Amino acid sequence: MGPVTDTIVAEGLVKTYGSVRALDGFDLSVAPGTVMGLLGPNGAGKTTSVRVFTTLLRADSGRASVAGLDVVRDATELRSRIGVSGQYAAVDENLTGFENLDMVGRLYHLGSKVSRERAWELLERFDLTEAGRRPVSTYSGGMRRRLDLAGALVAQPEVLFLDEPTTGLDPRSRIGMWDVIAELVSGGTTLLLTTQYLEEADRLADRIAVIDTGKVIALGTADELKQQVGGERIEVTVARPEELPVARDALARLCLAEVGVEEHTRTLTAPVSGGVSVLVDALRALDAAQVEVLDAGVRRPTLDDVFLTLTGHAAEETPDPDADDGGGVAGRRGRRSRRSSTEKEAAQA
Repeated sequence: MGPVTDTIVAEGLVKTYGSVRALDGFDLSVAPGTVMGLLGPNGAGKTTSVRVFTTLLRADSGRASVAGLDVVRDATELRSRIGVSGQYAAVDENLTGFENLDMVGRLYHLGSKVSRERAWELLERFDLTEAGRRPVSTYSGGMRRRLDLAGALVAQPEVLFLDEPTTGLDPRSRIGMWDVIAELVSGGTTLLLTTQYLEEADRLADRIAVIDTGKVIALGTADELKQQVGGERIEVTVARPEELPVARDALARLCLAEVGVEEHTRTLTAPVSGGVSVLVDALRALDAAQVEVLDAGVRRPTLDDVFLTLTGHAAEETPDPDADDGGGVAGRRGRRSRRSSTEKEAAQA
């Protein structure tokens, strides 16, 4: 038995738009049957990389392959073996849910009988059976997102690309979509998920690649990435803003690095080791300094801490401006892109 070949591979991808480098030596590998979370802020290059992987955009240099197929040389064959769902549900509002999925099946050349059967199967799977005969214009945002994801699954792809699949959803709908995605990957599908939601990456991804300025700057499991920024943190909220300098000096003698101060919330964050015992020492020191504490606790680092440490800025939970309009590859055939000029793509990369 030969070695396992990575399902998704990128080596030195570069894509520029004038002076803008959307991808700048982008490297990535995703093992079969795993979920890779691609985590990054607006304009980091997440959607540009997905466009390259899904044959919608050609890199200036470097190479990429998906399911053993070169994304340029084998583009036609590759399109029949992948599914794509973008940030915004790319569904036809004038058609019913069933008609949308049936159309995608026919565009994949599944034949009329198989396309109809597959459409009803997916409508049931995504809890859209009753809505399947209604025009999509009557659907809620969450229903449209589920229908769009169903469209990406019509051809039962072995590799699935989800570009910020929960953008714009309310918290309840987002959690529901996470459950659907978890069910999909349990069946062995290889998934590349781009997201700005740190909780989403933490919950769904086997491994996470942090991308910034067009390149991967960190790679590992969520726990491995959290270990990079150290251990535990004490968080203390004081009663009055004028107490912050005194509290900072008191905590500085106990922590491993500089004490962070958030003046607006009157909160101090101190990296420590020792857990609850150090928290007790901190409370004693604050009491001795006559600082009134409203709240205090110990927490482990989060992906937000990782992101801030690695990139120097927080993750932004807003739609990615370099995003495509979404939808499956087959569904995009016959649609003209809303972004046609190089200048517009450069501004949004």
